[in-house]
Amino acid sequence: MSGPQCCSNPPTLNPSSGAGHLEQLGGLNTYVTGSPHSKLAVLFITDVYGYEAPLLRKLADKVAAAGFFVVAPDFFKGDPYVPDDANRPIRDWLQDHGPDKGFDDAKPVVEALKNKGISAIGAVGICWGAKVVVDLAKVELIQAAVLLHPSFVTVDDIKGVKAHISVLGAEIDQMSPPELLKQFEEILSAKPEVDGFVKIFPKVSHGWTVRYNVEDEEAVKSADEAHGDLLAWFTKYLK
Repeated sequence: MSGPQCCSNPPTLNPSSGAGHLEQLGGLNTYVTGSPHSKLAVLFITDVYGYEAPLLRKLADKVAAAGFFVVAPDFFKGDPYVPDDANRPIRDWLQDHGPDKGFDDAKPVVEALKNKGISAIGAVGICWGAKVVVDLAKVELIQAAVLLHPSFVTVDDIKGVKAHISVLGAEIDQMSPPELLKQFEEILSAKPEVDGFVKIFPKVSHGWTVRYNVEDEEAVKSADEAHGDLLAWFTKYLK
């Protein structure tokens, strides 16, 4: 169900990282950053390592600096995946934290954002979170979606999407190999009512946008390019 790439390059979690703060949103502890007066929100749904990953929060802050109200809830409720825990491999962890539960927990978050006066919501799905975001996009709870190296997303999922969606994938990816992403592209090109964009980044592996080596110049450059594409997508479709 989940390959080793999903868990490679684990971040060192830091609950105090980032320029934002924590608050309760939709019943979940949430990292919040950006102007509370913005009418445009971006919801981050993370990979298995959760919302305390410093590079994840750095990306959230970058999106917030562009004028969006950004929220990254703790969908794992204090229980992110711990790669060093031999007694709880990823398959066991996923039994407690399936994307279906993430979808159920995301709905109150979306409702809470609307209650704050948010008029348009975009969502970023990273690895595990991509499946949750696709499910939100099927029922029109969000207006725009960006998937970063998705996991568990199927051709049928993409067929059901009703929100404008950008899929940023890696050339070296067992979870969503280029062959699958090209199928996604074909499906989206046949859906005139939805703007779809698929891009495969060369020489990078699954996880490259939020779990890169900050001292590797090429890795940083590839991550920054993906971040720029993400921002451009939300700037275009969140109005």
